[in-house]
Amino acid sequence: MEVSPDTLEWRDAYKLLIGSILPRPIAFVSSIDENGIANAAPFSFFTAICADPMLICFSPMRRGSDGAKKDTLVNIENTKQFVVNIVSESLAAQMNDCAVEFAPEIDELEEAGLTKEPSLRVKVPRIKESLVHLECELYQVLDFGDKPGAGSLVIGKVLNIHVEDGLFQNGRIDTAKLQPIGRMAGNTYTNPLGKTFDILRK
Repeated sequence: MEVSPDTLEWRDAYKLLIGSILPRPIAFVSSIDENGIANAAPFSFFTAICADPMLICFSPMRRGSDGAKKDTLVNIENTKQFVVNIVSESLAAQMNDCAVEFAPEIDELEEAGLTKEPSLRVKVPRIKESLVHLECELYQVLDFGDKPGAGSLVIGKVLNIHVEDGLFQNGRIDTAKLQPIGRMAGNTYTNPLGKTFDILRK
């Protein structure tokens, strides 16, 4: 079977993407608006770029209803700061609560019963219930269209990393203790630790 993206409505193209690229790590991004109101939203188009400088990226798509920018992107463009809170299995339900499109004046962290913790290098609060936080300043935003289905690439420079005590050993994060989850297609998530295997590089 061959599929040409040009022939697909954007929602169908999206379903092919999320059904092919998986499992996807989740960036639970906290940000603030210019009035200091906190926002939190999950994004599963998320990865690392490089270590020096330490850059990460995530991609917020435009709203499916009207093509408008999501609150997270607007906040980051205005304040130039954000925090990526890594999602463990224990945080999954509250992360999902924050996927709802709240009005900009609503504090998602309060709505989801999450605890704000001050960051060290940015004004944006981190989510205390997360075990790893990446404090970032905006490095670059690349926009790819302005209609429903379009999106942006937000690149952040990591200024500081918080790791829960007991999780960081011998310069490495203990994955078994972190219990990260990944996004599959639809409403399905996965715990990557359910089955793992090692392959040594030649």
